[in-house]
Order: sequence, then structure tokens, then C-alpha cells
Amino acid sequence: MATRRTRLFSLSVAAICGSVLGAATLIAETAPTSLKAPEGFDVRKPGIQAGKVERIEYDSKVTGNKRPAVVYLPPGYSAARKYPVLYLLHGIGGNENHWTQFGKTDSILDNLIAENKAVPMIIVMPNGRASNEPSTMFAGGPRGGNAGAAPGAPPQAGQGQPPAAPPAGAPPQGGGQAGAAGTGGRGRLGGAGMGVEFTAYAAFEKELIGDLIPFIETRYSVQGDREHRALAGLSMGGGQSLNFGLANLNTFAWVGGFSSAPNTAQPAQLVADAAAARKQLKLLWVACGDKDSLFNISEGVHKYLDEQNVPHAWQIDLGGVHDFVVWKNNLYHFSTRLFR
Repeated sequence: MATRRTRLFSLSVAAICGSVLGAATLIAETAPTSLKAPEGFDVRKPGIQAGKVERIEYDSKVTGNKRPAVVYLPPGYSAARKYPVLYLLHGIGGNENHWTQFGKTDSILDNLIAENKAVPMIIVMPNGRASNEPSTMFAGGPRGGNAGAAPGAPPQAGQGQPPAAPPAGAPPQGGGQAGAAGTGGRGRLGGAGMGVEFTAYAAFEKELIGDLIPFIETRYSVQGDREHRALAGLSMGGGQSLNFGLANLNTFAWVGGFSSAPNTAQPAQLVADAAAARKQLKLLWVACGDKDSLFNISEGVHKYLDEQNVPHAWQIDLGGVHDFVVWKNNLYHFSTRLFR
């Protein structure tokens, strides 16, 4: 056990050093790291400048109506400066509010920016369920794609009481393998009742690329090129991020999947052109808790990337399950690596 801890510590130091150096090209990190954010990283420190969180709506050609998103603007945001953008996706049963409500995105980034550990960036947190069909996920009545709220808050550390329904971001029951063809050739349907959900989440790719990104780049002062655009998410949003990001390397140079769900495409589909991935990616971050029942999905992606010699970060959260403890930790570390 002492040998394992020593090795993980050494790898963690090496990964942090790689982050500080800010290499212009992606550094291969096929050995696992087990980085852990410092105590209190998700509580805004007193006396620091706070960013702004605002709600916006944009027109979707996919659903034919207005769709919501929550936007984080870094402290001191000014139209006189151009900012990079991270698009950050929630899990199944979640919505555009969950990354700030439960993921503490604004507090984490305010702290990192104040300490010069992260580049000031805009973070866009949309509703990743692009459908007007009622949700089939949880009991308690149907909800359309614009509402998308989970029936209860995700479990927080130490509460010890199970939620009345699966937590926001939890994968569909019975799923567990990275996807066979299901919707548009990406992901697997986790049973007949999940068809609506997988279709709705897959449809968000077209909306993200064709509607949301152009809206954000018109409304805000951003650097509108692939090297200043990132995509990441948790659970179903992690699968979306890997599926959409790796299929659109002309749009995204930074991609992260946290505890990716069974909607994740088969690895050979994700990386159809390994040479292009090696050339175009600045960072590919694959992460999961080692106690997560979906660990095999992220591990399978990691192993295939290794086989194809595609550089990537492989983060294992020791003792981590499928919850915001893992997802906040990965947001912290992923953010420190972006746009450097």
C-alpha cells in the first residue's frame, strides 16, 4: 500500500508540474493520477472578487423554441478583453442550474482565478436535454426538456440518507457498457423507456454547435476559435462531451469526461481518426471514481486511447462514487489546465 501511495503521489506531482509549465501541445499522461483538490476549494474565500452568474435564453432550431443556459462570467469581466469559453454539461435528470447549485462552479473558479491557478474564462452551463418530449427518467410527473429538474438534490457527502429517486446525473439503471449504436450511431439505449432520453441528449450536439455557440459568441466577448473553446461534463454530460468533442475537433481543442455514462460511444467510434486527435487536442481528460459502477466505461476509453497512442490525462478518484464530490474535484483540476 505504501508503494502504491508513493507512486500516486509522484504521478500527481508530475501532473501538477505539467500544468504549471503550460505546454503548448498535449502531454501524454497514460499513467493514472489521483489528484485531490485542497480542503475548502469549493467555498469562496473571503475578500476575493466574485464573478457573475446570469441566466440566458437562446433560440434552438432543434426544439423550435427558447432554451435556457446559465453563464458564469469571471471576476472583472470586460468587453474590452476576449475570453476563452468552457461549455459544461450536466447529467441525466439534471438541468442548467446543477453545476452552480451542487457543483459550486462559480466558487471554484473565483478561487482559482484569484490565486492565478486558472485562466479567467466564461463557463456556459446549458440544459443538455434537447427535446420537447416529457422526461421519462423519474417518478413524479413528466417534465419537458426546458425544465429538466431532478426530483431531488444529489446526495451530499455525509448525509447518509438515500434520495427518493436516483440522484441528478445518475446513469440509467441496468446500463454499464459504453455504447453500441443507439441514437445517431452513438451510445446505447438503456431499455425502451430510455429511448426518449438518449435521443434528447444526443440531439443536443446539433443545438450546441449550431445554436448555442453562435449565440454565446455574439452576446459575449469571447475568443471564437477552437483553441479557446472547451467541452466537459459529468455522467450523461461526460458521455456527451466525449461524443461531441471528439467528433468536432475543429470546434473543441479541450475535452473532458467525468464519470461518463453508458451514452458514451464505443472507443473506436470516439476516436475514429487517432492521428487527428493526436494533432488537434490540447487536452483530453478522462476521469472516474474507482468505486463508481460505471468505472469500466472510462477505463475502456483510457485503454483504447493508450492503444492508439493518443495522449490524455487519466484521473482516478480513489474511493470516488458517482456524485458531485468526484465531479467538483475534476472540475477543479481540469480548469487549472485549460487554455494554457
